Amino acid sequence: MKTKLITSLALVVGLLAVCSPIFAHHGSAAYDNTKLVELKNATVTKVNWGNPHTLVLFDVKDDKGNVKHWVVEGGAASAVSTTGWTKNAVQPGDVITVYLYQVKNGALIGRTGKVVLADGTVFGSGELEGDRASQCDKEFGPGGDESAACRPGGRKTTNKE
Repeated sequence: MKTKLITSLALVVGLLAVCSPIFAHHGSAAYDNTKLVELKNATVTKVNWGNPHTLVLFDVKDDKGNVKHWVVEGGAASAVSTTGWTKNAVQPGDVITVYLYQVKNGALIGRTGKVVLADGTVFGSGELEGDRASQCDKEFGPGGDESAACRPGGRKTTNKE
């Protein structure tokens, strides 16, 4: 009896350890990748710089002048930093233009396409992150999705491998 319990527990723990990475990343299926939404004069209220996603919370007025509270998620800090986006690049109080792919259920949540600062600095290409082919025609620095995707094909990176 005790052996069956220990065996069952070990089996459950083993399955969880093996299967949990399968559910760790959700991709971009929740977003409407057919429509890039542009939100101008958005005021940043909070930035959560980190993993697994960088989040920018902001307020923007709708067509009727009502303030709407949005959240946009980008890639991990290591991934967005390859585009020049740094921890201090976007701060609460900044007025930005956000290009995003809104979730299909209509909630005020989106996936970053592009963020444009008041000075014209641009982060992102406008494409839905994670759904584009990796660009392996140039060298990439440490970290980020691009350098990880380029390594298996023998492309050079500046990582010390």
